Amino acid sequence: MSSLKEKYWLNAEQVVLLMIDIQEKLVPAMNPKLCEPLLQNTALLQQGFAAVNCPVLATEQYPQGLGHTVPSLSDAETGNTVAKVAFSCCGDSDFLSELEKTGAKQVVVTGMETHVCVLQTVFDLLDRGYVVHLVRDAVASRFVSDYENALALAEQAGAVITTTETALFQLIKVAKGDAFKAISKLVRQRQP
Repeated sequence: MSSLKEKYWLNAEQVVLLMIDIQEKLVPAMNPKLCEPLLQNTALLQQGFAAVNCPVLATEQYPQGLGHTVPSLSDAETGNTVAKVAFSCCGDSDFLSELEKTGAKQVVVTGMETHVCVLQTVFDLLDRGYVVHLVRDAVASRFVSDYENALALAEQAGAVITTTETALFQLIKVAKGDAFKAISKLVRQRQP
């Protein structure tokens, strides 16, 4: 890494949004204080990435048993959705192929559970040389202690811990143009 900007600033020409396992049968098991923001903020990120023409990937852990991505996210613009059984998305060759097709060097990560599939994916992506931005207000676990520990481990490993609005505004960088209008409209819809 030759500069702070390469790690800490998202580049719309090099980034992909990864939504990990936000599935119908997993959502009810998550801590509601973590899951409600995850759903709202992942939808905002998904719409924001679409507004600036950045790719979006989604994964589903064992969809036969855990269901598919929740309709509020699967009905929106998503690239390919990859089914997997490995906890880490990188444990699936189809996922790695789809990720490679995007040409991304930076991965913005959302999903569940923070301390299992999300964290293992973060480790693997970092190990493969990707810059990883883990969106703290768009990940969830059943227990807050697991969520907090996963964020700390991810940061220690080299991931950038960020928030939804930080990521969205980094995609556009200036307060002008259609992309800015789209992102600011999304942010104004956000509930505290």
